[in-house]
Amino acid sequence: MITSVTVYCSSSNLAPREYFTAAADLGRELATRNIGLVFGGGRVGLMGCIADAVMEQGGTVKGIIPRFLEEREVAHYGLSELHVVETMHERKMKLAEWGDAYLVLPGGFGTLDELIEVITWKHLGHHHKPIILLNLNGFWNPLLLFFNRIAEEHMITDQHSRYYSVCNTIEEVLEMLQPLNR
Repeated sequence: MITSVTVYCSSSNLAPREYFTAAADLGRELATRNIGLVFGGGRVGLMGCIADAVMEQGGTVKGIIPRFLEEREVAHYGLSELHVVETMHERKMKLAEWGDAYLVLPGGFGTLDELIEVITWKHLGHHHKPIILLNLNGFWNPLLLFFNRIAEEHMITDQHSRYYSVCNTIEEVLEMLQPLNR
């Protein structure tokens, strides 16, 4: 059963507006379905947007932020819980552990790093949690093509796509989460 979702996404305030709209809509829907949010603890970008939406709808949000980012004043202090950790590695471990599924919205290097890590861990059998990519406007298409390329070059197996699911809309994400909650 999915009681919380770890969301990886952009911390940029300059991301396209439609990504902010989607993050807010998704956050409200998670809260409505009593699915808690686990995220990187920042108040900026899509991270802050989705956290605010969950909180405004009465949902639960756990943030995990390393001290050096808290000190740069990007920590979101209006959460259900904010955990300040010492290192990025500790943050990533808690993010991976505390969610029942991983949901990946558009993002930059950090988001990509976290996505690749949870896919690799799933490949190695370290976890069996669902990994869902929200492919707004085809954002993840170039990466998915690269995954196909490295499979064609026999760097990974042809079965790589079974490690994750791709959804193009919030509705598809919610439909995917629904059967997991029965």
